[in-house]
Amino acid sequence: MIFAAGMGTRLKPLTDTMPKALVRVGGEPLIKRVIMNLAAAGVDHIVVNVHHFSQQIIDYLKANDNFGLDIKISDETENLLDTGGGLRKAARLFHNNYPILIHNVDILSNIDLRKFYTQDPKVTCPDCGIPHQKAGAQVLVSWRKTKRYLVFNDTMRLLGWVNIETGEVKSPYEDVKATLEQKHYPIEATDEPLTIDGLRLFAFSGIHIVYPELFTYMVGEPDKFPIMDFYLRICRRVPIKGYLKTDLKLMDVGKLNTLHEAERFVEELNKE
Repeated sequence: MIFAAGMGTRLKPLTDTMPKALVRVGGEPLIKRVIMNLAAAGVDHIVVNVHHFSQQIIDYLKANDNFGLDIKISDETENLLDTGGGLRKAARLFHNNYPILIHNVDILSNIDLRKFYTQDPKVTCPDCGIPHQKAGAQVLVSWRKTKRYLVFNDTMRLLGWVNIETGEVKSPYEDVKATLEQKHYPIEATDEPLTIDGLRLFAFSGIHIVYPELFTYMVGEPDKFPIMDFYLRICRRVPIKGYLKTDLKLMDVGKLNTLHEAERFVEELNKE
């Protein structure tokens, strides 16, 4: 699934007349770059959610014959549902029993999507130490300087989230929450991966995998909700696994002043 329904506010004034998905980097719209990367990984069925200038995206895909792929539209034109609500609305468009690879439309990276998609979703049980618990989702993470980090244990099971500038913490684990809240903030991020009393902090990439069983945990959620907040609410009941790529090269093309940098980034990726 390609998340392409966002308003693209940080890319104004470009997104005053077009959706973020059609903003060009290196001469190609962002959505085409994501589609081509997914196709190269063996993906042949894609769901795209749309809202802001939705018809432009629909027309673009139609004009390009969906790039020879089976592409379905999940239309959120009337009501933007955020990432969690958007995923749940699109549930009927996915093939049954297949994991869903989710990719933000504004992410450029060097990730091997095929390798990531085929990773074993089992995680180590925190009680018995045996790797047999099936994850509900896997999130691609790496170390990079930012303000907001996902928090994992040493087996890469998601435990929470922290903003190292403000000290805001989210976690369903009281001991993890207490450990993080007792620190003095702000904490300066360095070039080395950050740990807090054995807890490992990594940045989310905007690329993740959801396993079909996770939809059962969405019962009772509101129509509109962010997927990451959902992960943080349920990660004690169902494992959310972190997939760490230490050599990840990634760019979030979310701001107008990053477009020129994105051009150079694409050129570097093409050389690899």
